[in-house]
Amino acid sequence: MEREFVEWLVRHVPSDPRLEVPAGDDAAVLRPPASRRTVVTVDMLMEGTDFVLGPDCPPEAVGHKALAVSLSDLAAMGARPEAVVVAVALPSRGGESLGRRIHTGLAALAARHDVAIAGGDTNAWDGPLVVSVTAIGSVPPGRAWRRDGARVGDRLLVTGACGGSLLGRHLAVAPRCREAAGIAERFQVHAAIDVSDGLSLDIARMMAASGTGAVLDLGAIPIHPDAVTMSRQAGDSRSPLEHALGDGEDFELVLAMAPEVAAAAVAASGTEALDVPLTIIGDVIEASGLFVREHDGALAPLVPRGFLHALDG
Repeated sequence: MEREFVEWLVRHVPSDPRLEVPAGDDAAVLRPPASRRTVVTVDMLMEGTDFVLGPDCPPEAVGHKALAVSLSDLAAMGARPEAVVVAVALPSRGGESLGRRIHTGLAALAARHDVAIAGGDTNAWDGPLVVSVTAIGSVPPGRAWRRDGARVGDRLLVTGACGGSLLGRHLAVAPRCREAAGIAERFQVHAAIDVSDGLSLDIARMMAASGTGAVLDLGAIPIHPDAVTMSRQAGDSRSPLEHALGDGEDFELVLAMAPEVAAAAVAASGTEALDVPLTIIGDVIEASGLFVREHDGALAPLVPRGFLHALDG
């Protein structure tokens, strides 16, 4: 029964000083951090589109991913995670057991990133599993990273490596929250976005928001070993680079920085002070769209590729 499940959830949500009124009431009351701005994001995951429950995707992994993708959005804003609200539509058959296991995966990641679970909503229906997580973060006034701040002459950097996420990293998402905090403390970031739908597609979105273009150095793109593995699978005609540019669900960060700042950030990357790989992959230019630089120095258009939700009509 839903009432018993909700009572179980409330008992298993740890207390947190950021919650003046905790989970279990009609709504939670948060104590916002002093002198910081509130950042809010929401993501919805649907069975059959974002995951397929089974041996390779247990409910705990769904709970982990549902929270992780929202935390990645906060990281892309340079925001510190504070609290989350979780809504689930559970299948009527077996829904309570499923819900408990989803909570287990979500709560483990919340504890890892010091995130308060503030409450949410549960429903039962005869459809597939749906999980929606609203994440609330905070950032100093005027310090939120945005998509629309890239400037002509900026260098483009990416954390980590891209491609081949469907071999398992699309479920074991590692949001770059701590890494974003480390970068924000030390370096000025003009614009940022997380790689959810595809490296080239998300860079194109950032450029469009900024009213600029980008030229990418394809030889510098950090390719994940999973992209190499996928390219070697039977029936796969894409190269590792094509996987890196278009697979999506890498949840790395793309950053636009002034050239001297980008150089300093790369020099500091991989150290104890900034424990994240950073690679310069291109430049922001006065143009529209994406380009690659040919051997003779000429620019050739690059068609952005990635995942787009299809809407008919």
